[in-house]
Amino acid sequence: MKKSKTLSENPFSKSKVKGDGIKEKAVVGLTQLAVILIIAILFIILGIIIYQGREKFSWEFISSFPTDGMTKGGIFPALIGTFILVIVMSIAAVPFGTITALYLTEYAHEKSKFAAAVRFSIRTLAVVPSIIFGLFGLGFFIQFIGTGMDSTFNGGELRWGQPNILWASLTMALLTLPVIIVSVEEALKTIPRELREASLALGATKWQTIRKVVLPGSISGIMTGTILAVSRGAGEVAPILFTGAAYYLATLPGSLSDQFMNLGYHVYIMSTQSSDVEKTMPIQFATTLVLLMLTLSLNLVAVVIRSRIRRKAK
Repeated sequence: MKKSKTLSENPFSKSKVKGDGIKEKAVVGLTQLAVILIIAILFIILGIIIYQGREKFSWEFISSFPTDGMTKGGIFPALIGTFILVIVMSIAAVPFGTITALYLTEYAHEKSKFAAAVRFSIRTLAVVPSIIFGLFGLGFFIQFIGTGMDSTFNGGELRWGQPNILWASLTMALLTLPVIIVSVEEALKTIPRELREASLALGATKWQTIRKVVLPGSISGIMTGTILAVSRGAGEVAPILFTGAAYYLATLPGSLSDQFMNLGYHVYIMSTQSSDVEKTMPIQFATTLVLLMLTLSLNLVAVVIRSRIRRKAK
């Protein structure tokens, strides 16, 4: 009796192993099904966009201005506006996010209350809806800073106290900042502690260790994370609704105090406020296709940079 009880409690008994094997196969099957489902949804969405946008997509569509109340013509000003937005946003967000991540990873004490408060702020900022960033940009950048700049430097003449590229880019930089900080922080943590200790033991300073050991070892992860964050920002619309995007502009923006057209906002406007939505449907799909190609290109750049840096490291 005692022997049979011992066998039944054996975690490696044949019946137990057989039961676990069936469960493992079920788990593997479910995970594979989830992956296939996600890939299928992605290809269906891409297929619909490509099929519907193929008719309008051309070089002329990319390089010309909208005409006839935006029911004809191209998206050149929206493409240029999106490009400028991404550049200014990157200049504002990437250095600041990288420096913050360096402080949290390399200089802040593990039990620092200040560092804990910064991390809590980053996590909170990451879950704020994007439309809230737009309202914040309107209130803080335009009505507070912009209006103050006009009163101080322009004699009250309206220039910075209105929606423009600069305020839209800074608002978008705030949106992408948490993603950049977290991705850079994770990349820095991949460098083994032993390498830092070895460098310090050889007489290097803290900054020399960061510059010569930590940053070169984690640069591929830093670049990948920041480019992915920037590509996400390129597709966002809500934060720029109140801070800089224009319905239609006949000219390209000449300075950072000008409004601009944006690809994502252009799709939103064409699908909700166009005089003839059915007529502009091919333009909407072709514009969406261009926006997807832009974000996918940024992701491809991240992959290429990462692979090249890894090859050099080997």
